[in-house]
Amino acid sequence: MNLSILIPLLNEEESLQELYTWIISIMKSNNYSYEIIFLDDGSTDESWNIIAGFATENPNVKGIRFMKNFGKSQALHAGFAKAKGDVIITMDADLQDSPDEIPGLYEMITKEKYDLVSGWKKKRYDSVVAKNIPSKLFNWAARKTSGVELNDFNCGLKAYKNVVVKNIEVSGEMHRYIPVLAKNAGFGKIGEKIVQHQARKYGETKFGMERFINGFLDLITIWFLSRFGKRPMHLFGAVGSLMFIIGFFSAGYIGISKLYHMYNGMKYTLVTNNPWFFIALTTMVLGTQLFLAGFLGEIILRTKNNEERYKVSTEVNF
Repeated sequence: MNLSILIPLLNEEESLQELYTWIISIMKSNNYSYEIIFLDDGSTDESWNIIAGFATENPNVKGIRFMKNFGKSQALHAGFAKAKGDVIITMDADLQDSPDEIPGLYEMITKEKYDLVSGWKKKRYDSVVAKNIPSKLFNWAARKTSGVELNDFNCGLKAYKNVVVKNIEVSGEMHRYIPVLAKNAGFGKIGEKIVQHQARKYGETKFGMERFINGFLDLITIWFLSRFGKRPMHLFGAVGSLMFIIGFFSAGYIGISKLYHMYNGMKYTLVTNNPWFFIALTTMVLGTQLFLAGFLGEIILRTKNNEERYKVSTEVNF
């Protein structure tokens, strides 16, 4: 199978018919063998009934419906697990991602041998203050932190080799950082394609300003996980040990200094009257806690179970 097209969605009943018709026309004009997987993340409108109708008339259309809204990352995780195409393409359901970009993305994966190609909405039709400026700042920080030179991490239109999506773990709200996850998994050939961005035609955006705040927090998380996720003791244990040693020797110096003054009949103060003693003591306590945090992290890594992060209500055509 040439293509698996994954479409996560939440309450997009108005745009689904137009999107479906558009994608089908692209598939037929290029003679692709394909599957379209709609990932309904707990919609409360008629989205699922529309998807079920598509699946009835076209066996290449498949659907997964969550019991409630679990998030875009969880929807993509479910879709990646089911996808069978040689190339997997993800796109949003709001018609802001153009299906006309599919052939170009497919060619970059199959002929130019990219592992992953991310869309770049160079010309945007969103609010400058509410989305464009925060997005530019976010993408700059993501580039500097991750080392992945992409201009648009947030673009939902991406193409992947099948092997890539089968070897990355998308959880939380990490869908923004799939290129970083792919790089950390060993897939180094990551490209970018300028794609057409369209103004939203129906409904309202499901994401507000808080997504950028959450995005920066997720960026810190993925930076930590990429470096210390498999060995938390290397960070917490090292920092904790260093703080404990500094605090221990500082407290020792204060104690020895008092004994020296006592022995030589010099003026001295009580150790507890010396503010540096409490600083040293606090440093030792914090160092011990950090060391224990690393130790507990190692234990959790070795005993954790991979729990299901979402509940599927219905599937069609699988």
